[in-house]
Amino acid sequence: MNIQLENISKRYGFEWIFKQVNYQFEANKKYAIVGPNGSGKSTLLKIISGGLVPTSGEIHFSIIHQRVTDLEQASKEIAFAAPYISLLDDFNLEEMYTFHSSFKKMKVDSLQQFLSKLNIAAIYDVDTRAIVRHIRSHGAMNALVATDSSDMPTLKAYLSKVPNMNGLELASKVSTNVIYDFGNPSAKIKIAVLDFGIKKSILVQLAKYDYNIRVFPAHSTFLEINNWNPDAYFLSNGPGDPAPMDYAIQTAKLILESKKPVFGICLGHQLLGLAMGISTIKMFHGHRGINHPVKNLQTGLSEITSQNHGFSLDMEQVNKQSSTIELTHINLNDQSVEGIRHKTNPVFSVQYHPEAGPGPHDSRYLFRQFSDSIHQSIGTN
Repeated sequence: MNIQLENISKRYGFEWIFKQVNYQFEANKKYAIVGPNGSGKSTLLKIISGGLVPTSGEIHFSIIHQRVTDLEQASKEIAFAAPYISLLDDFNLEEMYTFHSSFKKMKVDSLQQFLSKLNIAAIYDVDTRAIVRHIRSHGAMNALVATDSSDMPTLKAYLSKVPNMNGLELASKVSTNVIYDFGNPSAKIKIAVLDFGIKKSILVQLAKYDYNIRVFPAHSTFLEINNWNPDAYFLSNGPGDPAPMDYAIQTAKLILESKKPVFGICLGHQLLGLAMGISTIKMFHGHRGINHPVKNLQTGLSEITSQNHGFSLDMEQVNKQSSTIELTHINLNDQSVEGIRHKTNPVFSVQYHPEAGPGPHDSRYLFRQFSDSIHQSIGTN
């Protein structure tokens, strides 16, 4: 079967994955679609196989020079083999085990044996709704999973030793220990990234704009970073409480004084706020999940976002600095701070994850916004 693509384009939210793809796949030939993560390879294959509808363009199928107009007939000639388990979203763990064991013989007779063999703990018959109601009423808390609940005093004593998140500095424990490069080393625009626990998907999104990216450890000083003479700075996500991170707050202050473009995500957003004199607060139960509604106050549009944080900038203090700081995004569930920008300098940040993968892509435009601010700063198109 021949497959012809005519002006195929696909967009998620505000971001175009690819535009105007034209190509013809001929019968009895093999093709390889290559590209970095996030470039749209899987999206294109899903469109060809009928799993996704393109934003624009058409696909034509033909068998022995006869055009196939019945998509059901064409689908009989196409198979899409997904390499990622996560694509089977509707399977629970036991169904996933059963599905894969039908293709590959596993040396176990049950899911319980399978988990035991891999030394994986699993719980079942848990009233998750009751847990959610408890957290809603009492706030986020530490928890312990035990196989024997007969000795509650011992378990409670063990749980009491688990540190509270307040004042817990974790970013330096997950940051890179060495400086490394990412993206295009020959690119003219240089982006310095402070790694407080950065996700590779963030680097992938930044690299789409053809940057020379250098990633620095969390404890890097401004002098060490600035010696590279970057055109802009990025402060990454990461775990823990930002308040005790004096080393990073001081670096962020000096970065802000450089007047160069700055973009912060999650923990980086909080650190920029602290550097501008806005304190952080421990949230009652935090934001966890990939379906948090956020309103962009500049456009009036809402975005579905991916979030994973237990601290937030103090809304009252953001409002007190309204002469220099603009509130750009709010959470529609609890009205908490989701984004800010400096009114005179090219500095902005968001609490959520616009790079989410898997997750919603509504906020990917923020990487374009960062790119635009960089080009405006250095005077290029």
